[in-house]
Amino acid sequence: MDRRTVIKAGLATAGTLAMPAYLRAQSNQKISILTWNIADQEALFKEEFADFKKENPGVEIEWLDKKGPELPAFYQTQLVAGTAPDIIDLQGMIWVEWAANGALLDLTPFLQKEPEVAKLYNPDYLSGFVYNKQSFVIPFYIAKTLLYYNKTMFKEAGLSEPPKTFDELINHAQAMAKGEKTGFLTLNFDWLYWPLMKMNGIELLKDDLRTPAFNTPEAAAVLDKLAKATASGGINKIAWTGRWVEPNGAFASGTVGMLQAHSASYFFVKGQGPWVNPDTLGAVQGPGNWSTPTNHGLAISKTSKNPELAWKLVKHMTGNKWATEFATRRRILTGNVEADKASLAKIKAEDPLGYTVLETQLQHTDKMTGNWPLPNDAQIKDAFWPEIQNAVLGRKDAKTALADAERAVTRVMRRS
Repeated sequence: MDRRTVIKAGLATAGTLAMPAYLRAQSNQKISILTWNIADQEALFKEEFADFKKENPGVEIEWLDKKGPELPAFYQTQLVAGTAPDIIDLQGMIWVEWAANGALLDLTPFLQKEPEVAKLYNPDYLSGFVYNKQSFVIPFYIAKTLLYYNKTMFKEAGLSEPPKTFDELINHAQAMAKGEKTGFLTLNFDWLYWPLMKMNGIELLKDDLRTPAFNTPEAAAVLDKLAKATASGGINKIAWTGRWVEPNGAFASGTVGMLQAHSASYFFVKGQGPWVNPDTLGAVQGPGNWSTPTNHGLAISKTSKNPELAWKLVKHMTGNKWATEFATRRRILTGNVEADKASLAKIKAEDPLGYTVLETQLQHTDKMTGNWPLPNDAQIKDAFWPEIQNAVLGRKDAKTALADAERAVTRVMRRS
């Protein structure tokens, strides 16, 4: 549900905001925040906004929430209209384009002035929000890929442990392919499949982040293996054609051996898969410990009329107290070191399997990939992915697909 809420000073409840967009945050006593599909956290936001107003008397906070597909277009519209919210919750690498185009405020001076703030967060997650040596986003909640595996299917196939290399992953997948059962799935949006490439030493771009580096014999060999495994049923075709519901739903059915996905998938799979319990579902790092993050962070619009107050609210929401509350209530991790430690301790007692899943998110954070700070990230995905999809689905041979992808990506880079 889309939600526009203003919580006025001294009030503990939120009311529907009727004022038009152009009247938002027009004085130094108002601050607006746009979040990404977390309207379910209204109770939490009421509490933390009320707490913030105790420390900042007279402040009004307007909270607006948009669903994922709607938020980017909405924010862009507000930017053009000159009515962008002071604070925005951004997912994945979409923030880079707005940072490069001057829409987001450089937070580096704030972090330099208050070095103790940066120390609150996992340094690898915090550094993932740096572009051109400037920090634009503060971690809000975090997730990265891991490998889930169906222990029952492993046992039936005679497999004693999860794969430690790419070739083992392919062999494991083939071993579990039988009848209606397939061996492997991956989420494919937002570069979530890229660990499969990285564990083979394949880079998307050269160090200049402008020149394609992926058209190599090694990449062709990887695509050949993925295509053959897909054709034989070792890899479920939904890995290349689905997005979120389809691959997670297929794994939840109990007929797929492994799933490469981020931690949020656990709660989806658990909710749909009655077979899921600590004896039947395993959760480990992917081969080589490579993962792709898909994080949320809070940024400040450069047009904010009160950036100091916006910065205070960002610190308030991501600081130890409220990050702990957020992590505990929503069963997520925040990138705030102390908050995540406290949340995990509680989850371990209540949901040991959930603890195992979330623990992977704080391990090997130095081996994250697919999170290049590219202003044209979306355009590169649109150029690259269709050709990779053609290869793994057998529509084109790997060498042809890679050559076509290289030409498409090079055209994007020339335009940027």
